[in-house]
Amino acid sequence: MGKGRVEAFTDGVVAIIITIMVLELKVPHGEDLSALVPLWPVFLSYVLSFINVGIYWNNLHNMFHTVQRVDGRVLWANLNLLFWLSLMPATTAFMGENHFAPVPVAVYGADLALCAIGFNILTSALHRLHGGDSAFARALGSDRKGKISLAFYLAAIPLTFVSQWIGVAIYVMVATVWLVPDTRFARVVEK
Repeated sequence: MGKGRVEAFTDGVVAIIITIMVLELKVPHGEDLSALVPLWPVFLSYVLSFINVGIYWNNLHNMFHTVQRVDGRVLWANLNLLFWLSLMPATTAFMGENHFAPVPVAVYGADLALCAIGFNILTSALHRLHGGDSAFARALGSDRKGKISLAFYLAAIPLTFVSQWIGVAIYVMVATVWLVPDTRFARVVEK
């Protein structure tokens, strides 16, 4: 089957996720800058999650440009990833509202790790469908960056109980690495 409906559905779900996250931001009570101070954990959590959701959307967009079709496995794998992404508003609010306490930071990290696992499942399903000689497989390569990111997320979860700031720093570091545009898929599409 064609990939257009999967792309449109994914775009819609991502838009809803971001909308739900922004609706969690509360208007400060007060008219001076001091009214913003109590909201910094919630806002910082939102920024981090917006970036993470945006990274997944960007990678999915680029990735689906290199494939020609999808099948049932790909549909379910995509739904699996979207499920974990759809929890991002809840884990974001949990972390922000609790001022980066260890348990909420660890739960947020678990959600990030499950998103990364979901992305790996999706890439495996697409690889199986299109084969090792496809444009998709060439663009994906060994996906070293994705595997390393997952390892960092998994390491961050227990490290959060040493200091929640270690976990937050790792999440920020991984997001920063992914902010550098990933040109693997763009290079294949251009050829």
